Amino acid sequence: MAKVKHITEPDAFGYQVRIVRRGKENSRYFSHKLWGNKNKSLQAAIAWRDQMLVVLKGSRTRFLKPPKNKTTTGITGVSRTIKYDHRKDKSYLCYTVFWVKDNKSRNKTFQVGNVETVTADDELHAFRTARLFRHCYEHAIDHDLQFDDSVFAGWKKKRLYEDATLNAVY
Repeated sequence: MAKVKHITEPDAFGYQVRIVRRGKENSRYFSHKLWGNKNKSLQAAIAWRDQMLVVLKGSRTRFLKPPKNKTTTGITGVSRTIKYDHRKDKSYLCYTVFWVKDNKSRNKTFQVGNVETVTADDELHAFRTARLFRHCYEHAIDHDLQFDDSVFAGWKKKRLYEDATLNAVY
């Protein structure tokens, strides 16, 4: 058998198709006896593989696991952390969004402020902005669009989640 991607012949009785996306395996065995002969089982395996690749097309790798020492918010790619600045001897509350640009892992930090002086409104503003950032990123890759993170520059002075144009995506 010529090498066919995702298809192997583990024994003399059939073909095995295996496709792995984000750590989840989708597989199926195609018996020569069940499909009538070796050629028909190969054709069935190829057809199933091609169908699964179409179904799994939206499963491209977009989710990054935050580092293990980070506290998650329950939203994929968004974490809440407290960073300590040794030079100033202060702790800062931050929301960090993990994403990919040009096939490289990136992160965007929305620093709320000093944990001793931060207000609930400040924290909610940072969280909602981080959540919108991640959602806009996911929307862009789901629709094969270019993600523009420059929209979030100066986020502390803007309520981007109240912006009608961004909310059309959100």
